[in-house]
Amino acid sequence: MFRLSRQQKIKLMNFYPPFVGAGIRVKQISSDFMRVEVEMKLRWWNKNMVGTHFGGSLMAMSDPFYMLLLMQNLGREYIVWDKASTIRFRKPGKGKMTCIFEINSELLDQIRAEVAIAGKKDYVLPLIITDESGETICELEKTLYIRKK
Repeated sequence: MFRLSRQQKIKLMNFYPPFVGAGIRVKQISSDFMRVEVEMKLRWWNKNMVGTHFGGSLMAMSDPFYMLLLMQNLGREYIVWDKASTIRFRKPGKGKMTCIFEINSELLDQIRAEVAIAGKKDYVLPLIITDESGETICELEKTLYIRKK
């Protein structure tokens, strides 16, 4: 199996049909795969009946990115799955939405140590989706299941 470059991964994700259909676009992935920035502009095809972003489209913005960052950084000896998501809407989403996913080396060290002891563990990671002015549109929690192969 061949490895894709960071830019190739961004292009591939931006052509993923569910993202295209919702108007979701990967804007940036850091070179160390510790940070991803995703955006979604309000378009006629992703508006609900009151002219704001569909809640499901906002949820879709959060779907695979923590999992992908953790898979990339933990390596092939770990299994990482999205297990659950919760969302709390704060205000209607209009215009361009942004979601930033970020992990750090402390979290990776914690995961490695805890999974080595327990064999598997769930981790709950927070997310915030903001509008163009930086206001919080919704808060999410992503539950990820991680274990050694």
